[in-house]
Amino acid sequence: MESTFKNIDEYILLFPAEVQEKLLALRKAIHSQTSELEEYIGYQMPAFRYKKKPLIYFAGYKKHIGLYPGAEGIRNFETDFKERKYKFSKGAVQFPINKDLPLDLIHKMVRFKIEEIEQKKS
Repeated sequence: MESTFKNIDEYILLFPAEVQEKLLALRKAIHSQTSELEEYIGYQMPAFRYKKKPLIYFAGYKKHIGLYPGAEGIRNFETDFKERKYKFSKGAVQFPINKDLPLDLIHKMVRFKIEEIEQKKS
């Protein structure tokens, strides 16, 4: 499948204005946890690398925004997802488009992923 976008800005522009706002807020929340992130497109989704390692991905859909922190990232926050009634699977969590993004939880997930990469490096 050929992508129709070259970077995260182009990806976000594919969505309606209200979804664009949420995607931009999600991107900002991810960046707020470290200045050492590199943006790229991976698996046809906006993605972020930390110290040359994949950190986290996200994608917009009709009714939700998917966040992909990997299997360990999901396992570590399952209780939070259940408490907040978010749908999740082995590698992804879904945040409904019609609700506010859980920025506190997103910050924790990104910090968890950064720590995971740091521990693997040492």
